Amino acid sequence: MKRLYKSNTNKIFFGVIGGVGEYFNMDPTLLRLAYLLLAILTAFVPAVIAYLVAGLVVPSRPKELENK
Repeated sequence: MKRLYKSNTNKIFFGVIGGVGEYFNMDPTLLRLAYLLLAILTAFVPAVIAYLVAGLVVPSRPKELENK
């Protein structure tokens, strides 16, 4: 079963967007640009709150799964 984890290798702040990119097999740079556009369109506050919540809720990748 595929699970969403924060990225340990492709992260800038918490690794949430890098983890989403790994989950959907997408380039995290494109996801970061889409997130930035969403943040601008929502006056930053909702997007920042959503990112902080995701940073707290999404678990980090366990050590035994790092090489997979």
